[in-house]
Amino acid sequence: MSKKHEHGFGIDIGGSGIKGAPVDLHKGTLADERIRIPTPQPSTPEAVAEVVREVLDGFGWKGEFGCTFPAVVQHGVTRTAANVDASWIDCDAASVLRKVTGRDALLVNDADAAGVAEVEFGAAAANSGVVLVTTLGTGIGTALVVDGTLVPNTELGHIEVDGFDAETRAADSAREREDLDWEQWGARLTRYFTTLENLVWPDLIVVGGGVSKKFAKWSPHVSTRTPMVPATLLNEAGIIGAALLAHR
Repeated sequence: MSKKHEHGFGIDIGGSGIKGAPVDLHKGTLADERIRIPTPQPSTPEAVAEVVREVLDGFGWKGEFGCTFPAVVQHGVTRTAANVDASWIDCDAASVLRKVTGRDALLVNDADAAGVAEVEFGAAAANSGVVLVTTLGTGIGTALVVDGTLVPNTELGHIEVDGFDAETRAADSAREREDLDWEQWGARLTRYFTTLENLVWPDLIVVGGGVSKKFAKWSPHVSTRTPMVPATLLNEAGIIGAALLAHR
């Protein structure tokens, strides 16, 4: 990697905040303290793109950048919209970002970006083969990376388990909503991960999301045949992964 390309730029668009920072692409770390700006309401593509431009301008960043988004993203088009305005559905979002910011943008699903970062620089950096990265939060996000190559938009948080959309029963929000203890939640995660294992046969499962910080409390109550480890990049994973994918 040349000196020119030692740094990339990543932006993480969420329902409540838009965060961004330059990224050291050798180390997989933020190269400066990130900027966070509240997500505009209504969170239309044009309004969000204006905030993205503001973040880029805040660092004087002129080149291409990567941008995560909480949706299925196909070739720059956002096919769904989670916690953002419905006008994102079937929007050519990459073109909107390019027009408003004046820079080339790579748009990627937020869980996919985090997964790529964990495989390249985080908890799965020493592993090859099939790595399944899951984020347990309000919902369940997933990323599937095979020998370093991302299989985009897997959406495996929505598989049916015992007649339910999996994330409605096994996400961290379900644990909080139903006041489940770690053992009760662990039983649900066991059912979920066992179903996933039988579908994709991963070599490693990485668990992210805020609850990954409490991995030692709940993981003893989860039974899988696949080794399972907590994510290590936490809130920076999306920014790092987006920057890396844009560079590639």
